[in-house]
Amino acid sequence: MKKILALTVLAVLFVGGSLSAQQPAHVIRESEYSYFTVHIERIYVHRLGFVVFYRRGAHHFAHTFIPEEWFTEAGGRGELIRMRSGTAWPTMTVFYRNGEFSHVRLRVRRNRMHQTWGVVPFTTNLDEFFQGIEEIRLEF
Repeated sequence: MKKILALTVLAVLFVGGSLSAQQPAHVIRESEYSYFTVHIERIYVHRLGFVVFYRRGAHHFAHTFIPEEWFTEAGGRGELIRMRSGTAWPTMTVFYRNGEFSHVRLRVRRNRMHQTWGVVPFTTNLDEFFQGIEEIRLEF
């Protein structure tokens, strides 16, 4: 009888100890990333990158300059997604990691004839605005 009781106690301690070592399945971990998505009103192609005009409110707009070099390598600071025709409007999503700029994703129409596309005239000199860009800070 003592042996059965001792074995039962050992079994309960062994099973109970292994169950308490596991983490509960309902633990929620917060991501270190945050993001903001804005609608693109106009995106202009320049030889050094893109000039993106986006909606800042009901009647206000803001713009940002995004260097072409951000889009040249996989896993770079920029991602260009070319959407087919449909009802989705082009957007710009800016990602931040722990509050610091991480990368930008542009969802644009594949067809460059779409009303959101534009081209900066060659006579317009915007070169200085594309120099030294390290981050995107959206205006709200």
